[in-house]
Amino acid sequence: MTIAIVPSAGSGRRFGSERNKVFYPLLGVPILARTLQRLQACLHIDEIIPVVQDCNTEDTRKLIERFAITKVKRLAPGGERRQDSVCNALGLICTTAPGTDPLVFIHDAARPLISDALLRDCIAALSGCDGLVCAVAVKDTVKEVANGYVVKTLNRDSLMAVQTPQVFPCSTILEAYSRAAADGLTFTDDTSAVEHYGGRIKIIAGEYANIKITTRDDLAYAQWILSQQTTSE
Repeated sequence: MTIAIVPSAGSGRRFGSERNKVFYPLLGVPILARTLQRLQACLHIDEIIPVVQDCNTEDTRKLIERFAITKVKRLAPGGERRQDSVCNALGLICTTAPGTDPLVFIHDAARPLISDALLRDCIAALSGCDGLVCAVAVKDTVKEVANGYVVKTLNRDSLMAVQTPQVFPCSTILEAYSRAAADGLTFTDDTSAVEHYGGRIKIIAGEYANIKITTRDDLAYAQWILSQQTTSE
């Protein structure tokens, strides 16, 4: 059993929108719908649980119906932080599937260009580790900075930019976030929580096209990538 959790409870602050950016159209189709469509098409994913803020619940339900996303059976409520949102979805899974340990596949709603090949690779590669994340090599030189001055230049050969999907056994990510809540810790991505508590995380090659739409520039780039993908098909 593989369940995809789709955090989509963020705001449009950096995107410059009054509402959640995932409802903004990408070549005529909402970003969230495009993400859900790609997860829906993956034969290895059995269920999708979007995580949404209360104010977006009705719009999300309408979107799911409009685009026939049949793998969505339920929505999880958004939390104050990303990890709270993910935990709300994990709570739903534990409540309805006690005694089981499904594979949990966490993917940003704002990454609508994920390929089916990468989805399959992420699921297939989860062995001999506690979690998995796809990542791409850093192209630019990266410098550590403090108070406006360079502290040091980092070796980019050993740096990678992580993406989603991030994949775990449900029990593993739930335990990590439960311990984080008890310790009062906040993590910016899911693998960081598992790493912090000694988990072994595997890295597989991601895709440069699997961008996260954060700003309007990202949207313009995503439009170009999608138009190229459509043309090649």
